[in-house]
Amino acid sequence: MIRTEPLFREQGYLKTVEASVVGINDRGGIILDRTIFYATSGGQPGDTGYLEREDGSRIAIAATVTGRTKDEIIHVPDAQQPVPEIGEKVTAAIDWDRRHKLMRMHTACHLLSAICPHPITGASVGEEDSRIDFDLAETDWTKEIATERLKELVEADHPVFTRWISEEDLAENPSLVKSKNVRPPVGVGRVRLVCIGEGSSVDSQPCGGTHVARTGEIGEVHIGKIEKKGRENRRFRIRFGPLPA
Repeated sequence: MIRTEPLFREQGYLKTVEASVVGINDRGGIILDRTIFYATSGGQPGDTGYLEREDGSRIAIAATVTGRTKDEIIHVPDAQQPVPEIGEKVTAAIDWDRRHKLMRMHTACHLLSAICPHPITGASVGEEDSRIDFDLAETDWTKEIATERLKELVEADHPVFTRWISEEDLAENPSLVKSKNVRPPVGVGRVRLVCIGEGSSVDSQPCGGTHVARTGEIGEVHIGKIEKKGRENRRFRIRFGPLPA
């Protein structure tokens, strides 16, 4: 198995990086020794962008996914793209505008899960519209109330940071896991937490995605809809911009 160093986990603001091609799979997917491309996981889409070769030509990357394990990160070329040679040096560059929107949205989703502390049954992060599904039969929440609570946390400009804990620590603190159906991957000895607020005062939960450094960077967001999805499921949709009149 080929392992890729996931630079995005600790350096989410890197836009380009030098890397070497260490593998090509049977579908033409490109594996690098290290990458800043986030691979689709946990409701966050994988990055797009390009790999620039030493002669200046570019290989457009249409998607990024994981292989047999999360350590195997595959850069999927757009159709009709050339395949690089193993050992070739490239410059990997992500579509930063798209990534930054996803970072802002993903952080906003964490804030929503903090203000609405109910088990999460599903989530999806998008560039303009994201959703979180909560195990919630009845609710007094309105989109106006939820939007105002989100606004308060965004404008407070809380720090967002990561830290690692042992799997044993996670087992002793099960409330850190907010998903009802999906558990963090185990077997590597430690778990990455994304924390918001001084001393994790706003939120702390396992997550492998990318996020902004402060909540103020999210910008204006609102809850577009609160939908009933089944007897005990409510879907909150987060969108950029002010709440429509």
